[in-house]
Amino acid sequence: MSAPRRRQAGEGSISEYVTKAGRRFLIKYWVTTSDGTRKQTMKRGFLTRQAAAAALREQISSAEKGQWVEPSKQRLDAYLAEWVAGLRLSPSTIASYAKNIRLHVNPYLGSTVVSRLTGASVNVWMRKLEASGRADNKGGLSPRTTRYVFTILRSALSDAVKEGRLTVNPTDRATPPSPKESRPPEMQAWTAAELGRFLGWADARDREIAMGWRLLAATGMRRGEALALRWRDIDLDAGRLAVRRSVGIVNTKGSGEQVIEGPTKTGRSRVIDLDSGTISALRAYRATRGLLALDLVRDSALVLGDLDGSHRHPERFSRRFNAYVAHARKALGPDQLPAIRLHDLRHTHATLLLADGVPVKVVSERLGHASPTITLSVYAHVHPGMGRQAADRFAALLGG
Repeated sequence: MSAPRRRQAGEGSISEYVTKAGRRFLIKYWVTTSDGTRKQTMKRGFLTRQAAAAALREQISSAEKGQWVEPSKQRLDAYLAEWVAGLRLSPSTIASYAKNIRLHVNPYLGSTVVSRLTGASVNVWMRKLEASGRADNKGGLSPRTTRYVFTILRSALSDAVKEGRLTVNPTDRATPPSPKESRPPEMQAWTAAELGRFLGWADARDREIAMGWRLLAATGMRRGEALALRWRDIDLDAGRLAVRRSVGIVNTKGSGEQVIEGPTKTGRSRVIDLDSGTISALRAYRATRGLLALDLVRDSALVLGDLDGSHRHPERFSRRFNAYVAHARKALGPDQLPAIRLHDLRHTHATLLLADGVPVKVVSERLGHASPTITLSVYAHVHPGMGRQAADRFAALLGG
């Protein structure tokens, strides 16, 4: 076996050193800085000689092409704070990024100099999150959450490359949980009979709060969209409503929790036609609210707002639905009403319409999806019995 070829002057070098964590490798190579000075630079932390060699080739190639970037000496936590402050996204999204960085990135990687991040170190970080990353110290994060935090870091470091702080994005060499592993919780949907059963039970118990459940089920709106709906957005005579905005929770450390109103998820408004039953229920609901206070039924008033006219808290709204479902299951029988989440009312709306043959494009427009392709991918499932109906219809066609 021939000995490895010795590197010539100017090709750089690879050296091995020992840390408490084990063997590591560093690379040294010569570059020409922006002011024309030629100097030797170094990068540490490679787990294998092969990884070090690949990085060395890449750095030398960049230097020869004049694309070499001076390594940033800024710590990751400082860079991420600067990055978040410059984002032009919705307040809720920025708050989510900041929270995940504070809880799941900075405690592990925050003290690392940005230029010393490697694909290997990013992989080690993700495996730690999966094993013990929960903020309450009760286990690891799900693959879906881990992948979400990874995408935040990847986006931040992509911007660092664009800004010339990094030559390459180390997350490009990392292996996050796959999309298959990161699937959202399995959706549930009620049948028409189950939905009708629940709405009837809830209406008899508390007509005002039941209006919220009915509106979500009848329109397929997202929770935040329904809680941002105002009376001026509803035309009861024409039988339609306009979805123009949404509310979300912004939780900023040191500033507490706020319910903030902003644009819809897609940034676009849409119009949803209403059925006669929902129109009648809305008329009765508005009349009842008007008896409590005229301010609750002004055009600018929130349809599903609290009695003081403020937005309902989205999370409390969901918890209240969960409590109602639990009580309804006890009253009606668990076999009469499967347990679902509030968001599953949206899935129920879509599934019932698609099962009844409503065109995908129509359902997609009601849901506010960016395209019918998204609707098809989300609702590829079928209700029990739909497959049998399709088989029977085919047989009928074949038989003339």
